[in-house]
Amino acid sequence: MLNSLFRKKPLESTIEDARHGGDGHGSELRKVLGVRDLTSMGIAAVIGAGIFSTIGQAAYNGGPGVIFLFIITAITCGFTALCYAEFASRIPVAGSAYTYSYVTFGEVTAWIIGWALILEYGIGNVVVSISWSSYFVNLLEGLGLHLPPWLATDPETAHQAFLRAQEAGETTIGMAWTTAPTIIGFKFIANLPAALIILIITILAYIGIKESKKSANFMVALKLVVLAIIVIIGLFYIDTDNWTPFLPNGFSGVLKGVSAVFFAYIGFDAISTTAEECANPQRDMPKGMIYSLIICTLIYVVVTLVITGMVHYGEFNNVSDPLAYVFEKINLSKVGFFISVSAVVAATSVLLVFQIGQPRIWMSMSRDGLLPGRFASIHPKHHTPAFSTIITGIIVGIPSLFVESALMTDLTSIGTLFAFVLVCGGVLVLPKESNPGVKRFRLPYINGQFIIPVLLIIFLYSFQDRISDAALNLSHDSRQELLFLIFIGIAIAIAVVTFIKKFSLIPVLGMLCCLYLMIEIPARSWVVFFGWMAFGLVIYFSYGYWKSRLAVRRI
Repeated sequence: MLNSLFRKKPLESTIEDARHGGDGHGSELRKVLGVRDLTSMGIAAVIGAGIFSTIGQAAYNGGPGVIFLFIITAITCGFTALCYAEFASRIPVAGSAYTYSYVTFGEVTAWIIGWALILEYGIGNVVVSISWSSYFVNLLEGLGLHLPPWLATDPETAHQAFLRAQEAGETTIGMAWTTAPTIIGFKFIANLPAALIILIITILAYIGIKESKKSANFMVALKLVVLAIIVIIGLFYIDTDNWTPFLPNGFSGVLKGVSAVFFAYIGFDAISTTAEECANPQRDMPKGMIYSLIICTLIYVVVTLVITGMVHYGEFNNVSDPLAYVFEKINLSKVGFFISVSAVVAATSVLLVFQIGQPRIWMSMSRDGLLPGRFASIHPKHHTPAFSTIITGIIVGIPSLFVESALMTDLTSIGTLFAFVLVCGGVLVLPKESNPGVKRFRLPYINGQFIIPVLLIIFLYSFQDRISDAALNLSHDSRQELLFLIFIGIAIAIAVVTFIKKFSLIPVLGMLCCLYLMIEIPARSWVVFFGWMAFGLVIYFSYGYWKSRLAVRRI
């Protein structure tokens, strides 16, 4: 049974299945994406709600020095992007990390990572749709239109606002709860705008990749222009005294924003899910990933420096719309409406890219027999994974009506980082090319035999106090410190194996960076993550293990 769990899908078979739609009917996706489109999709996914909302709290915790977190995250994603690029050029197939893991680590690992990606894309879009709803309601207010408060929030948030209003003696804060209609004894409260935007985006993703591409390109161009205008205006109001101290809470304060910042960066992963719709994936996908990552990092760093220069970092606590807030502080409140429009556009572009990505994960898993065959069906007219797109719309749209976004960002980040670790590790065991003469992207080999152990020794020396405190007070420390000690153990093991096998430096650094960012995510989110993984394994052993196409082939 152990051999069956880790049965690997041959590389040639993976490419052949994609060419024939996995079912021999020759249903292919439409190949219309080029470098500009892929870069645009990456920017569309990365420059989204994060730059209009979570960047404020990250700046409050880390001060102006939070730009180092953006740079660290970009470097981490850069290592991973190079590994993705190697895979994308060798295996130009939809499915992203799921497909790559199937070829390198085997079936059960592929299922686990596919299930994690479903969590990443699904919950990620729920969070973004809630953020979109908030900005959209503000936009309506600016136009003099008023949506009933019980149709623009979730029940838990409304109830908590009502309780706080009671304690404070307020009469308006808890209006969503007090004005909501009661149906069979329950308050009917739902975030209608969040669900409606998911519906609209799902229809667009269903109609076709060509239409989605045009929409994404337009939205990216618009929000880049808006951000450029914001930066240009903001430059005239920068007070350099606001940048002192640059790291008010030290590096630990910077790292408090890991989940929020990394959540903003995960979009470039979605580019790899469109490999089969790329005209020349071996050439264009690596460029699209790397270009989008560089552009997005520059944008985040510049915008962060501008807003922390305009307003002292200490004022960003619990500010959900930092870009609008800084212009209100300098009496340019009319700019806030302009920013709300761009925030709605930015969040819409993120939703579109993610809503394109998830159905292609379902499709790839279905081709391999791990999910029912219906998920792999391609619409004969629109050339999109139609059924998977509809299911994605349902599983994202319904929760967006009723759930709050607490913990969701952390869960998405864990799933993404987990995928990144396996992609980086997978490059190290990727089968050798059968035709090495073909021109394609190749990850440069740098011997990590000595570099990785030296870097680990420097890391251990720098964190010696934390290591000793965690080890001596293990029974009293939080689970967060236990995660840190587990990371130390894994890092030492990776360094030893790298020394023995002379592994390439870039993939190993990618694994270590992603693992470290994972243990900085609150431990409570790990409990939910492992619960999701356990649920996924139940489905795999109930269906996928027995229906796998590899199992059928062996029979």
